[in-house]
Amino acid sequence: MPEKYWEDFDPGFHVQTPSITVTETHVVNWAGLTMDFYPLHTDEVYAQKTVFKGRIAHGPLIFGLAVGLAAQAKIEGGAVLAWMGADNMRMFVPVKMGDTITVHITVKEKKETGKPTQGLQVWYYEVRNQRDEKVMSLDMNFLMHRRPREC
Repeated sequence: MPEKYWEDFDPGFHVQTPSITVTETHVVNWAGLTMDFYPLHTDEVYAQKTVFKGRIAHGPLIFGLAVGLAAQAKIEGGAVLAWMGADNMRMFVPVKMGDTITVHITVKEKKETGKPTQGLQVWYYEVRNQRDEKVMSLDMNFLMHRRPREC
């Protein structure tokens, strides 16, 4: 049985995850895993000539790290049945090697479903760097276990 349920997370509930420093290894491994060798991420000479003045991390890598940081924080306590997708994902500032990111998560919305054992929630993820700049934001949609009703 889950430790937590849909009922345990009300709109406004807020938590901050642990942090991680994005490294060269993250970027190289992500490029190899996804086959995304775009030169902005993998070619320093090319990237120096761009507005970013150097290589930046892949946006989807930052999303993946945000999901991982949330998992490490063990916020949901087994309440999540399924991830239903992400909406409104935006990047605001680039993440460079050596930047440290943290995810601030706030429960945005809570919805009933047609099933008494399940509920839906939208959690707002805001990824911030070590300068407290908003790097990325998105809405994560979860199908969650509801607390069993007593007979």
